[in-house]
Amino acid sequence: MTDFERKVYQIIVNMHLYGKNPTLNDLKRKTGKNEEDIRIAVKSLMMMGELKWDKQQKKWLN
Repeated sequence: MTDFERKVYQIIVNMHLYGKNPTLNDLKRKTGKNEEDIRIAVKSLMMMGELKWDKQQKKWLN
């Protein structure tokens, strides 16, 4: 896991703990990166099995 992937993962996990589901805009604001970089990192985390998206509940599972 790269430093950026770890940062995105921590943001998602921390927001999830407070009952929030981070939006793309939240991630862009908190990381300072563009949409493409965030999408690549999230896709990589999903392929590694670190993150899962629940389509029915529309929230991240970790």
